[in-house]
Amino acid sequence: MTAQDYQRLSAPFRTPAGEKGLNVANFILTRLCYVAYPLALIVLAVQKDPRLLRCVLVPAISFALLSVYRDLRNAPRPYELLDIRPLIHKDKKGKSFPSRHVFSVFVIAMTFLWLRPLVGAAFLAVGVALALCRVIGGVHWPRDVIAGAVVGIVAGVVGYWVV
Repeated sequence: MTAQDYQRLSAPFRTPAGEKGLNVANFILTRLCYVAYPLALIVLAVQKDPRLLRCVLVPAISFALLSVYRDLRNAPRPYELLDIRPLIHKDKKGKSFPSRHVFSVFVIAMTFLWLRPLVGAAFLAVGVALALCRVIGGVHWPRDVIAGAVVGIVAGVVGYWVV
């Protein structure tokens, strides 16, 4: 993606209302997952559901592995390489690939898909929306969010259906 590509992609959001809307969407979509997942774990614990341990371990282990890889790779973010002002404020340098936000939403979606398929499907849609926000917001490259989604899905498939 070039600076011109990013400017074209983000142009509809480069108004005060558009920028605010993008940031609100990014915030709400992220928080939705980070509230729903612990609540699901609490429900599983209260019900003494034997799936609880797997629902903790699959996201935790895959998150840790992804974080180590991301730290080692330390890929630059779009606003570091392109002459752009990101619409989502972020001062962080590097650690762009893969997107940990998008990974987290997708591995949580896979957890819900294993527990309650309709809820999981809804969270997959949330993941796609968040991925779009992160790219339009200028904090991730398309490859970052695609990789985050793929790794989250693969971690879920392996952790819930293969192992």
